[in-house]
Amino acid sequence: MSFHIIPVGTEIDFLGRTRLFVAISLLLIGGGMVALFLNGLNQGIDFKGGTVVQIRTQEVVPLEEVREALRTVGLGDVVIQEYGSPRDLLIRTQAGDEDVGVKIKGALIARFGAAGVEVERQEQVGPQVGADLRTQAMLAIVYALGMVVIYITIRFEFKYAVAAIIALIHDVALTVGAFAVTGLEVDLTVIAAILTIVGYSLNDTIVVFDRIRENHRENLQRPVTDVINRSINETLSRTVLTSGTTLVVVIALFFLGGEVIHDFAFALLVGIAVGTYSSIFIASPVVALWDRLGPKDEAAEGDAVAS
Repeated sequence: MSFHIIPVGTEIDFLGRTRLFVAISLLLIGGGMVALFLNGLNQGIDFKGGTVVQIRTQEVVPLEEVREALRTVGLGDVVIQEYGSPRDLLIRTQAGDEDVGVKIKGALIARFGAAGVEVERQEQVGPQVGADLRTQAMLAIVYALGMVVIYITIRFEFKYAVAAIIALIHDVALTVGAFAVTGLEVDLTVIAAILTIVGYSLNDTIVVFDRIRENHRENLQRPVTDVINRSINETLSRTVLTSGTTLVVVIALFFLGGEVIHDFAFALLVGIAVGTYSSIFIASPVVALWDRLGPKDEAAEGDAVAS
């Protein structure tokens, strides 16, 4: 006997609540955009420039204690991570002084004198490099959305591609807005998280679209809103289980993963939540709206060709 977290035969009227959830989305996106306009994004070293220092210690030292030691030096925001081995540390700071390595070494020797500290290398990331990385990051997101349009158009129809893109833009806007509101740092790992969100949200949306097309093909005379509601209800168990188990892992990363991946995990946490939400309350209603406003026989003709 199979287990269904959502009882078989559930008939929730999702499309009947479209206006409510669209209003909620617009309110959240608007709040994020206001915060973005007023505060901007807290760009990391990758985008603003700074200094990268690689050090080696003779003994393993706790990262949190290293972070505490460097707070006394006045280097601003500092990112610390292991680099190859627990004794090799990569320290990134927004400070651009040439003696950053000397300051770091002095602070660590004062704190871990017995551990021994050697500066292996020191590199500066200039503002121009940061600007280039920022441009490339934006292009990566745009290219990803463009490929989504092509794939969905070939796999389904153009109206599904439009619905998927609107949902993905919704997800990215909410995630970026969350960073603008919280002031968390945006670096290349966060951009990687946003691209991951695009893929995850698209996968969830395609599952719903597949069921919509299948049910519509079998019920050409049935109202599209009924078909979409039925399709969402039929895939709801899968959506809840998949998103729920993924969120459990991401929540663990957020609270237990340490400071290095904290912002990355936060982006995934927000993105997966809104991606699941948008598949139901944004992408599907757009398909219904397109069908209602478009030619009356467009959907039927498209499904007839697909079959």
